[in-house]
Formats: sequence, C-alpha cells, structure tokens
Amino acid sequence: MPKEQGTKPVATNRRAKHDYLIEDTLEAGIVLNGTEVKSLRQGRASLVDGYAYIDRGEAWLDAVHIPEYLEGTWNNHAPRRKRKLLLHKEQIRKLAMKTKEGGYTLVPLTLYFLNGRAKVELAVAKGKREFDKRHALRERQDKREADRAVASRKYMGE
Repeated sequence: MPKEQGTKPVATNRRAKHDYLIEDTLEAGIVLNGTEVKSLRQGRASLVDGYAYIDRGEAWLDAVHIPEYLEGTWNNHAPRRKRKLLLHKEQIRKLAMKTKEGGYTLVPLTLYFLNGRAKVELAVAKGKREFDKRHALRERQDKREADRAVASRKYMGE
C-alpha cells in the first residue's frame, strides 16, 4: 500500500482569526487513539472551543471535539479528552515563556494530515477586544468595496 503524500485538511478554526491577533504559528504532532484517527480520516472534528496549554514541561490540546468513530466498539475514545502534543523541549520552553506574558494563549488553527500523520497548527495569539474586531471588520468591508469599484470601472471600460 503506498504511503500518503501531501496535506489533507480535516478541520479549521475560522473563528480564531476573528477573535485573536495571531502572532506566531507552529506545527505539532498529536498523540491519538486508533478510533480517533479513523474518525479524523472521515473528516470529522471541531476546533471551535479548543485551546492548548503547557503543563509540567508537556504541551496538551484540550476541548477539541473528535466525535466517536461510528463503527467503533466498546473501546471507542472520549470525544473531548486531553491530547498530548508532540513538540521539542525547546519549542515547549519558548511557548511557555510566551504564554506567561499577559494576554497570550495557544489556539489551534487547523487540524490536518501531513504525509499520513495527524498534525495541528498552533498559534500564539492575543485576544482581540470588541472594538478591534469591529475595526478589522470595517477595514475588510472597505477593501471589498474599493475592489468592487475598481473592478466595475475596468468593466465599464473607463
């Protein structure tokens, strides 16, 4: 059987870019059970409430919902269990230092398979305030309107 090649996305946290100011990203492996892998291969996962944290020199991913495998038996996994992240000690130390600073947190952005192995893209992020979210939304709308105006002008032939 040939080995899988390339990237296969499973789940993305689209809300994270709206709620947080992303400072830095990194890729981490995840320790999973067999039924969790099978459920992920079916494309079933949710990162909405997920977060990561450092505890006693280990990185953990919590509150990520991977539903039970439908064909699983009595040894199916718990959908919202803590999952260990696979990172180098130096990476964990850097993340711990950054999260100790005020307002920073670790947020999962995407969950995907890379060459057959489950990976998660983590972001060191700072929470946006309400007015920051409104400001970003307004900027996006202004840019969209300007692009439409330029496109319509090109279409009219002026």
